[in-house]
Amino acid sequence: MTALLEVSGLTIVAQGDDGQDVPIVQDVGFSLGRGEVLALIGESGSGKTTIALSLMGYARAGCRIAGGRIRLGETEVLSLTAAGLRDLRGRRVSYVAQSAAAGFNPSRTIMDQVVEGAAIHGTASRARAEAAAIELFRALALPEPEAVGARYPHQVSGGQLQRLMAAMAMITEPDLIILDEPTTALDVTTQIEVLRAFKKVVRSRGATAVYVSHDLAVVAQIADHILVLRNGRMQETGTTRHLLAAPAHPYTKSLLAAAAPVARSGTMASPLPEIPVLAVRGLVAGYGAIGADGMPAIPALHDVAFTIRKGSALGVIGESGCGKSTLARVIAGLLPLASGSVELNGVPLPPSIAQRTPDQLRRLQIVFQMADTALNPAHDIRRILGRPLTLFHGAKRGELDRRVRRLLDLVQLPARVLDSVPGELSGGQKQRVNLARALAAEPELILCDEVTSALDTVVGAAILDLMDELRRDLGVSYMFISHDLHTVRAVCDEVMVLYAGRMVEFGDRASAVTAPWHPYSELLISSIPELRPGWLEEATAGRVQGVESAATGPRPACAFFPRCGMRIEGVCDREAAPQRHLGKGATIACHRTEEELLTRPPIRAMT
Repeated sequence: MTALLEVSGLTIVAQGDDGQDVPIVQDVGFSLGRGEVLALIGESGSGKTTIALSLMGYARAGCRIAGGRIRLGETEVLSLTAAGLRDLRGRRVSYVAQSAAAGFNPSRTIMDQVVEGAAIHGTASRARAEAAAIELFRALALPEPEAVGARYPHQVSGGQLQRLMAAMAMITEPDLIILDEPTTALDVTTQIEVLRAFKKVVRSRGATAVYVSHDLAVVAQIADHILVLRNGRMQETGTTRHLLAAPAHPYTKSLLAAAAPVARSGTMASPLPEIPVLAVRGLVAGYGAIGADGMPAIPALHDVAFTIRKGSALGVIGESGCGKSTLARVIAGLLPLASGSVELNGVPLPPSIAQRTPDQLRRLQIVFQMADTALNPAHDIRRILGRPLTLFHGAKRGELDRRVRRLLDLVQLPARVLDSVPGELSGGQKQRVNLARALAAEPELILCDEVTSALDTVVGAAILDLMDELRRDLGVSYMFISHDLHTVRAVCDEVMVLYAGRMVEFGDRASAVTAPWHPYSELLISSIPELRPGWLEEATAGRVQGVESAATGPRPACAFFPRCGMRIEGVCDREAAPQRHLGKGATIACHRTEEELLTRPPIRAMT
């Protein structure tokens, strides 16, 4: 059978500082039959997205396709004129980007944008395009498929927006769909729903796709073939089942090893009674206007309480919107609390960052998820790291340079990056600078907000190793925010699970992998993809669907009630869940007894 897509000898170059061409993709070749899905796998900088974009005859600014052949059906893509490429893009080849939010115009309705491709290429009338869009919305398991098109992008969730972008890509019934990290920014439970919807549509419509990812476990659920890339070169290719079961190349083996985070030893927090580094009690916070009762119009956190001991790490996990980042912002003084208290070493912290002393600011630092937006793009690394050293420690000249270089040593970066601006560094390097800037203050506690979620598995594992090493060497404490229980369990001593702004489970590292769990914790665990084909179908069989549309009627006493497979009608929806202390040492907020929770069919054990 003739391949639908055939790539051979593909070479792409970028212009170096000296004006010479530097190869960034070298001699890449593969073929793909109609209805097949190929995954391009590799760490950041391996050339995955560069190759994917070349399938549309496109190269980024400063780059060019220097050689090779790309054939789609009977079309030689690299021989097309500018007009031919315009006709190809969006009609025969469609692209689904990682950030759906950046791909939609906030001032236009969703339907207008989804059917725009059909209008531009003349593949269907407006009425036919809208009817096709509604069918795609239904196939992609979007709520209210007949009405969702009338909404604006900000009125739907991130997972829904990602599926809507897939509908936009498929409206012209293209020969090839490029999916570029479409689930990387999603939490695990949303990711599983989006993956299931993508797979269903791709299979039912016989679509041909190239799926770009660094996550082998995700790829295992949707791809027929895998191509492993490193530094723009092919390392290994094969069927998904064969490559996962018997990888031949050492680099492929390293990717598989990095996909399963191992528990770090950290440092032993003192078992003796002591004043905790951080104590949060009865915390209530939110957004919007403050009412007469002092409560915000949109509550985001409800009666949250916990402590962090010196030298220990607390993991805070939950889906997007559960209040994780809001909690970090309140602790850091970036968002006011409505009630409750935050204490640092037994001393109450003023609610606003403007009211805190320089020493309080120094001792509590925050590392944001996106280093791209956290680091000033106009400043070089020397200036970025030097500023907190001058602000908090008064370092000048020779001492300043010495301490900046020491920070680079701590985060394992070469001195040559000092004169670089953030845009000249890789994602992993920028996140190390982000962490080094926090360390410059010599803090006692660092709030880490999804610091590895945007990184590939290899770079993310290196950042986790670095954080663990710094904890041992410097005795720093962490509050580690994530939606990935595997990652949290690998780094943290204790784990707190948040749902809808409330703590539903709290326990040590061992209890996080020992049944029974709160039903929501169990959902998170069961949503972590496994490195084997077929897992997606097993994991989603019989799952209670999340309620994505606006709820009607009064809010149930337990926010998880609509999604819970063990809910008790007339109890969970009417009465606040009691705190239960389990035999494994954890505390959960649930009406179900430990014995009842243990009667649930066992899910896979985390290791």
